[in-house]
Amino acid sequence: MHDFKGLYSLAASYLHGVDLAPLKAAYEFAADRHAGKLHACGEPYIQHLLEVASILAAMKMDRETIIAGLLHGTLKEGVATIPELEKRFGHDVANIVDGTTKITNVQYNSKLASQAENIRKLFLAMGADIRVLLVRLADRLQDMVTLTTAPEELRRHVARETMDLYAPLASRLGIDWMKRELEDHAFAYLFPVEYQELTAHLESSLAERQVYVEEVIAILDKKLKENNIRPLRIIGRPKHLYSIYKKLMAQNIPLERVYDKVAFRIIVSTVKECYQALGTVHADWTPVPGRIKDFISAPKSNNYQSLHTTVAGPRGHFIEIQIRTEEMDRIAQEGIAAHWAYKEGQKISRSDARLFKELKTLVKTLQEVEDPNEFMDSVRGELFEPDVYALTPTGEVRELPRGSTPIDFAYAIHTAVGDSCVGAKVNGQLVQLKHELQNGDIVEILTGKQQHPKRAWLQLVKTSRARTRIRHWLRREEKERTLKLGREICERELKKYDVTLKRLIKNGQIRLLLKKLRCNGLDDMLAKVGSGKISLQQLLRALQPKEEREEEAKQRQDELLEKGKHEEESRGRPVLREGLDIEGIDNMLVKVSQCCKPVPGDDIVGFITTGSGISIHKADCPNLLATDPQRRLPVNWSASGKTLHRAELFIRSENKRNILAEIGGSISADDADIVEFKARTTPEDIALFNVVVEVSDLQHLQHLQQHLQQMPEVIEVRRR
Repeated sequence: MHDFKGLYSLAASYLHGVDLAPLKAAYEFAADRHAGKLHACGEPYIQHLLEVASILAAMKMDRETIIAGLLHGTLKEGVATIPELEKRFGHDVANIVDGTTKITNVQYNSKLASQAENIRKLFLAMGADIRVLLVRLADRLQDMVTLTTAPEELRRHVARETMDLYAPLASRLGIDWMKRELEDHAFAYLFPVEYQELTAHLESSLAERQVYVEEVIAILDKKLKENNIRPLRIIGRPKHLYSIYKKLMAQNIPLERVYDKVAFRIIVSTVKECYQALGTVHADWTPVPGRIKDFISAPKSNNYQSLHTTVAGPRGHFIEIQIRTEEMDRIAQEGIAAHWAYKEGQKISRSDARLFKELKTLVKTLQEVEDPNEFMDSVRGELFEPDVYALTPTGEVRELPRGSTPIDFAYAIHTAVGDSCVGAKVNGQLVQLKHELQNGDIVEILTGKQQHPKRAWLQLVKTSRARTRIRHWLRREEKERTLKLGREICERELKKYDVTLKRLIKNGQIRLLLKKLRCNGLDDMLAKVGSGKISLQQLLRALQPKEEREEEAKQRQDELLEKGKHEEESRGRPVLREGLDIEGIDNMLVKVSQCCKPVPGDDIVGFITTGSGISIHKADCPNLLATDPQRRLPVNWSASGKTLHRAELFIRSENKRNILAEIGGSISADDADIVEFKARTTPEDIALFNVVVEVSDLQHLQHLQQHLQQMPEVIEVRRR
């Protein structure tokens, strides 16, 4: 438990020549504003703030970051405002505190939407100032330590978010110790039984493991010195619990068979000695193929540098060995905090610039995703633990998850490269776009000016960056196609009134049309017409002059009155509907069969049912052909028939966003109404639709089918 004196001493130990009076003022401000308030764990809130600030001071952060750690709860608790913080503690502190504060004054329609927007805010803020993320990480680490008293549901939610978001972000910043602690705490809350079993097993084998560690260190020290390599340190430390658990799950093996529970680290003076030490280790112990990684010549994006190897060590146990210099070790543990760019105004290094560029690219990618579900999936996908390190022909490293393809690699280089990718060469050989990349592959992306993303690519890619970019392009293309269709429909209907869109815009009448249709602008209207959100009937009503609408309404009213009068006069005797002629038949109920739904233009036959009048079928209807021929009779469509008839279509298409609206828009554009609509998808991600429409005749139906079949996504259209 820390107090302010301890925090002050810790900050003073490295912030030489820096005025720490604002730090004391921040503590007094926080203590005063949070007086009497308790943290969720039951401790005074000021104690939580001191712990967070002390974590930041232990990381040797600058004064403003430590002050922000002390004040990070003031905006959420409503005890201070941004202008007040800016006036008292400066612009930087106010911005960091604002960036770390969750959104609480906006109501979202789901917990997921609220979580997504808060994470979106964090990413935006850290893109502007990375110190926002460092304060949030310290805050989350302190929360994880005290989470034991929280309700189980809250513990699991916070632990899951920590595992999916905060631990990977700590890894992105290269802060290895924090990543390990966050993962182990989250592991304890998410898998308590497994955590206890693993802890108990490691404690029971502690003495045996310690003997083995000392044995290996002694052998390594001797072998290195025999080869004139003077190691500064050789360390054997237990791997953190969650990394051991991941290995158990990935390899599906019992704990007893996990031999590399201890990782050894050799610290030497120079890069040259790193490679010499690796050769010495391999000369005595057989390396495991595929487990040798050189992160010195090709550093990770978080600036991590080291040589990794796994060998069959003493007694045949597999041991993992890392070899690095003192500076590399410091950066591996502290990450970005090892040479903080804000300290004493020092110039940002090339490696740090690369890290900031990667983070800004990450932020930009995620900002383009609007849907909360897709956003959270993208966040989890972007923060993957890389398994594959592939190189460009110029030697730049791209970190990718296992199973990544050349398309993932192309989008990792640049969106434009991904969008225009036509093929790839891996290690000089042409490969298919579905080819899975391996560690050390040299990948050359081939591009073409006419190429563009394909929907099928979504099944090939592993990175959320590639998936997001592909979806973005497809949505943009879909929007353009919808606008084009909407423009065509509007221009066609406007011709009936001898006007054009251009003329409506020029004379200002477009504003009236947009108001009637409740659209924000011309593109909004065209898109809604093209997607079917505005039906053809709605468009026509909006285009009709007021006098014509009133006359049409009067005609409809007269028709309804006449129809009611006619039905009153003819009540008690069946009326032949549907425009049918049946020679020699009077006063008998006639209905169109729903099994085959014939329309004018189809060859039809009547069937005399028992007690239900005459049922009209298509001549080739299977149900009709199974009936008694003696009860069939010839039927013709009446030339005077003007009624609408129902027909059912089966449509098979690609399952893409807005396909329902596009199909509906196409049907509306052909002056047909949808009566019934059923949809489902197959495991192969194919959309299947059963649509009942009202058409005037067979020609109208065939015209409708033809236009549906012309849609790029539609695979098949057939009548049922």
